[in-house]
Amino acid sequence: MVKLYLKGKTMSENTNPYTLSFGKQPPQMVSRFYEMQNIIDAFTNDPPSNQVYILTGVRGSGKTVTMTGIAKELQKDKDWIIVNLTAEYDLVESLAAELGEKKELKQFFKLEGLSVSLPGITIDVKNASPVTDAKVAVSKMLKLIKKKGKTVLVTLDEVSNNGSIKKFASVFQILLREELPVYLIMTGLYENIRSLQDEKSLTFLYRAPRVELPPLSLRAIADNYKKTFFLDQERANEMAELTKGYPYAFQLLGFLTWRANGDYYSILTEYRRYLEDYVYDKIFSEMSEKDRIVALGIAESVSGNVDEIKNILNLRQNEWNPYRKRLLDKGIILVPERGKVSFMLPFFAEFLQENQ
Repeated sequence: MVKLYLKGKTMSENTNPYTLSFGKQPPQMVSRFYEMQNIIDAFTNDPPSNQVYILTGVRGSGKTVTMTGIAKELQKDKDWIIVNLTAEYDLVESLAAELGEKKELKQFFKLEGLSVSLPGITIDVKNASPVTDAKVAVSKMLKLIKKKGKTVLVTLDEVSNNGSIKKFASVFQILLREELPVYLIMTGLYENIRSLQDEKSLTFLYRAPRVELPPLSLRAIADNYKKTFFLDQERANEMAELTKGYPYAFQLLGFLTWRANGDYYSILTEYRRYLEDYVYDKIFSEMSEKDRIVALGIAESVSGNVDEIKNILNLRQNEWNPYRKRLLDKGIILVPERGKVSFMLPFFAEFLQENQ
């Protein structure tokens, strides 16, 4: 294949516009405009139709990038304040600390007779005793934020069912009941989100819309590759098909192809190895033994017809349905048409057969 040159350099000598880093917003990406706009509209409606959304999907499906994109869009409005939290710390205290340190709020709080002291959380309120309870501190700050006509969006990435998350969710539930201007987007793997939503004390999370991110548009991926690598439509479509719309595969194939000066044929073995080493081994390790057996039965199916798969696995319909649903919810398979299933992940069938 002829090497491509950009400004006198081969492609591999220029900055690679694709990334292998999970969660990082890359220079080249295919936007999930529909999913993002639905959440933005729900948050900005008057009154808002929802104040909490949960993004879920398989590893590498673009949960973090989608959440970041929504936050960046809302941040363009000066009345939205974005707070990004990590579950490694006490989340209620972290929220209070982040709000207290926001440049656009600090002076306003001071004028209202409220000041925040760190480390730990102590709020001094004019003509009142100091507040050291983080939940009370957050509530007082949000009431002032509401008075100022501003709104807070909290983002939480890769949540799991642990004490810190449960404590934060309990407090957040109270903040919603107090009709305070606070919104939440969380991301997480299906099994972690399901475990959290099953907590009986966190009923608002059970009712929160769960957005399962679908594959990216193959047409949009082909258009991106066509423009970036100066391909004809047939080759661009061929590259797009190699990703199956899986966001990490889109980035990975683009990254390796850029490094190979546009020769995507030469990196297909490396492409498969990266998928297996960085994603599929982890996904496989998190699957139950029975889920692995069912997935292998899907991989061994020639047609992808459900009847054929049930025969391979010797399963009745009522036995097949729970496994189908679980693999669907986890983002491992999809239903391209009635009566059929296929893998959302490129070369995952081959990976399963080689590792059975």
